[in-house]
Amino acid sequence: MRANKLQIRNAVEQMYNVVVTDVNTVNYMGKLKSRYTKAGFLSGRANNFKKAIVTLKDGDKIDFYSNI
Repeated sequence: MRANKLQIRNAVEQMYNVVVTDVNTVNYMGKLKSRYTKAGFLSGRANNFKKAIVTLKDGDKIDFYSNI
């Protein structure tokens, strides 16, 4: 949840050698988790996370399966 849009843009451009035109981010709250045990009721929370949707320049694409 620490990376901002500029950091995401720079990381994608360096890692995949593409031109990024737009970055959208979505912050998700972690789900509540609960469980009954011998010790009683335990409750907790899954981690929060961020998703980034990256738009590339026309003609650019990222091939994730090239190394397989």
